[in-house]
Amino acid sequence: MQLDVELKKSFKNFTLDVAFHLSSPRTGIFGPSGSGKSTIMNLLSGLELPDSGYIRLGDAVLFDAKKKINLKPDQRNVGVVFQHAHLFPHMSVKRNIFYGYKRVKLENRRIDPDGLFKVLGITQLLSRDVSTLSGGERQRIALARTVLSNPQLILMDEPLSALDEGHKFQIIPYLKNVFDNYGIPMIFISHSVLEMRMMTDEVLMIQKGRVLQHGATEELVKKSWGRGLESYVNLIHLGGASPYKDLFLYKWGDARLILTEPAEGENNLFELDSRDILLFKRHPEATSARNLLECTVTDIYSSGNRVRVELVCGNEHLIAQIVPESVHELGIEEGALVVAAIKASAFKKIF
Repeated sequence: MQLDVELKKSFKNFTLDVAFHLSSPRTGIFGPSGSGKSTIMNLLSGLELPDSGYIRLGDAVLFDAKKKINLKPDQRNVGVVFQHAHLFPHMSVKRNIFYGYKRVKLENRRIDPDGLFKVLGITQLLSRDVSTLSGGERQRIALARTVLSNPQLILMDEPLSALDEGHKFQIIPYLKNVFDNYGIPMIFISHSVLEMRMMTDEVLMIQKGRVLQHGATEELVKKSWGRGLESYVNLIHLGGASPYKDLFLYKWGDARLILTEPAEGENNLFELDSRDILLFKRHPEATSARNLLECTVTDIYSSGNRVRVELVCGNEHLIAQIVPESVHELGIEEGALVVAAIKASAFKKIF
């Protein structure tokens, strides 16, 4: 995807003035409420008219104020999934899904509906009435409807914010599967750092109608640490679990991890707070932590009275958070060898 944007839009108490180029197939637009995220989405989709500027998607010009080009929303080939599903209440689930598909020319229908239903896990929902669906099910139906319209780009405007934590993490694997399987470029709009890290590779950080930063998602998460007091959360991808005494054993790269939580299937995501990792200069003689990992320090960065230590453990990466005094006592510097101790109960399953 190649998306070139330069836009200005003024309201009574707010002005959006942005310019950016996107090439990543999984891009996020991140910022607090009122920063201009949804305004950008409305301008890209054609739901609002910019005051000036241009929007170029690949070889197509969607909007150009100087050339007086402004394609209508249904001419832009841009799909939108909103915060609320906006399903048609008078239609069945199946009729909702095929609403846009029937309007796509036969030669442009690139996606097999039955295959998409399996990826989204909605085959059993097709005969249902819309009013019987849960929030997560409604969002999956809305995404199926958008994908089957064969868009060149999908905009997702805070699609998870109306869901509770449990349903939110249930739907994320389905979202990831769709974009992995069909390769449709996506712009994911959210104010959640965790959602950004799970869904995107590249992020535009928006503040007060301006682009504050633009770069790789994980790098921006690290660099923006000093703005708040929150700790860094490691996202740990693990395969299937096998029983180990009264706990569970997982393979993690070249190492093994022992957890209290079981998991089904081969694609599991856990979170590990950087504050739950203890560092030692050498193997402790005794500890309640079930995981002892030999690691190499690759980077150190500070914010106030906290220090983040970036580690390579085998062929995997971790970030631990300690205090400056510990850095001096342990002799932590780039290239130093340490042992990371982690309790089995420190890992929390996301999905």
